[in-house]
Amino acid sequence: MTPLTLTQAKALARSLRHAMAAQGQPISHAAALEHIAHHNGARDWNTLHARLSQAPEMPFAPGDRVEGAYLGIAFTGTLRAIAPKSDGFRVQIRFDAPIDTVRFDSFSNLRRQVQSIIDQTGHSLALTSNGAPQLVIRRAP
Repeated sequence: MTPLTLTQAKALARSLRHAMAAQGQPISHAAALEHIAHHNGARDWNTLHARLSQAPEMPFAPGDRVEGAYLGIAFTGTLRAIAPKSDGFRVQIRFDAPIDTVRFDSFSNLRRQVQSIIDQTGHSLALTSNGAPQLVIRRAP
């Protein structure tokens, strides 16, 4: 799995160096960087560095508390996952309380969790029939 940021990749390399030194097997910083690169599917550190340098800045992080609206219904919840996509970011949100996405009295559709693709501002690319984003999220205060 590729670290989300260049800073995280470097931190993993530092942690690896400290762990190896504690086991009596010290390695150089360059060797630790190369190990992190290989572990994350890159040919070498320069390749991983280039890949991470070109990655878009993530607008949210897993574990963030979020609030917003899904299909026009207000919610609060936790961002469970986020991953960059070519057209935005795939997010998975777990609501604090289930929300009913059906507006009829005769039946219900309770959702506890949703996935969507959002842009940098937290608006989904998918729209409702009235042209509003299906999902809008922001960090909860």
